[in-house]
Amino acid sequence: MEIVSGRTGKPHVTSQQFRQIIEGIISDESCILPSGENLEPELVSNNSLKIRSGMMCHHGNVSSVKIGTYDEVELTNGSQGMKRIDLIVNRYTRNEEDNTEKNEWVVIMGTPAESNPVVPEYTQGNLQKGDLVDDCPVFEVHFDGINITEVTKMLEIAQTNKDLSNKLAEISQKMTGKYAYAYTTYLDAEKSTKTSLTLNSIKATGHGRKCILMCWGAVKVTTLTARLSVYVNGKDSCSGITSSTSYVPVFDSNIITLPEGENTIEIRLSAQANTATAYIGRYHKLGFIVAEL
Repeated sequence: MEIVSGRTGKPHVTSQQFRQIIEGIISDESCILPSGENLEPELVSNNSLKIRSGMMCHHGNVSSVKIGTYDEVELTNGSQGMKRIDLIVNRYTRNEEDNTEKNEWVVIMGTPAESNPVVPEYTQGNLQKGDLVDDCPVFEVHFDGINITEVTKMLEIAQTNKDLSNKLAEISQKMTGKYAYAYTTYLDAEKSTKTSLTLNSIKATGHGRKCILMCWGAVKVTTLTARLSVYVNGKDSCSGITSSTSYVPVFDSNIITLPEGENTIEIRLSAQANTATAYIGRYHKLGFIVAEL
């Protein structure tokens, strides 16, 4: 074990160690770091491309076009009646004799074809294993005849910690209270039943998250048991069971998951009679709440 971020009395931090740190923070993927003009390409002519200022990371290796400047890359002219795709890569090289390292733009010219041109091959290295060359494709340049029809930036711009923090705050704000559904109904007449009775239902948009579902009501029964249930898409998700011969509250709660898309939520009452009838009195309130956890 050796110290990296501390003084030892002599130079000791290697470029490989620095790349390891960058990989641990950003990952070993390739990306453009938010800086300058984010390496934006600007087509000057059919054989010249400017690359504006910015910084990028590839396998932990960081390189840049200085702020306030640009690089210019020369392209080989296209051919009449032929199509071609060129790659502009950011090439890392290490001199094996003195271990000096550098980055530079390299154009890898594709093979002309009458149709369906293919992207040329490039060198895929591994800097942690000590490879001397490692290409990172940054732009594709598409030729149709002598004209350049498209310049495609192949790397995404990495998000900063502030971007991620803002996104988490936005998600949290959207989650809080957004997916809450409440329903209450007053019955407009006495209803008698010996079997299941659907009292009312609503439509609610699901979101694939766990919710707490609570249902309540007051029933007058002359039965062995009365059961107030909430069904989600036809499945019993929350039930309260009581036994009484007078008006009693019925309440229960449960954890459910609303699937993505539209869901049907129903309040149902079922009764198992040991006498002639069971009924819910006029104007009694029944309802439910679905709230995201």
